[in-house]
Amino acid sequence: MEEADKVLAVMADNGLVRGKDGLEIYVMCEIPSNIILAADFAERFDGFSIGSNDLTQLILGVDRDSTRLSHLFDEQNPAVKRAVADLIATAHDKGCKVGICGQAPSDYPEFAAFLIESGIDSISLNPDSVVGTIERVARAEEALEAR
Repeated sequence: MEEADKVLAVMADNGLVRGKDGLEIYVMCEIPSNIILAADFAERFDGFSIGSNDLTQLILGVDRDSTRLSHLFDEQNPAVKRAVADLIATAHDKGCKVGICGQAPSDYPEFAAFLIESGIDSISLNPDSVVGTIERVARAEEALEAR
């Protein structure tokens, strides 16, 4: 929290004040402590942006760039998915938005569907995966509405 407060203070010293002229400030959520302390971060920020690559690496303790370990890197691992779902739920309980800018929804359409089911607010995608993922997201949203 100290680092978050320092960043916000530096921003404010440079004229970037949360809420002033509608400015929203989001925090990158790439380390497990961001999720564990999500309720505290939500008091300081307007939302979260999940970096699924780094988050997965740190939750699983696997270097995705290691040729020896990269086969263990799995953004769909239950621990990663639980962390993401927990973050979304906590953030929403505190009135914050959550987006994702990692690789997972571009690589795995089923991960994009999981995000929709979990209530994610926005998903960033690689250009080559937009059409297929939008179709999968639409089906997931339709399934949610049918419940």
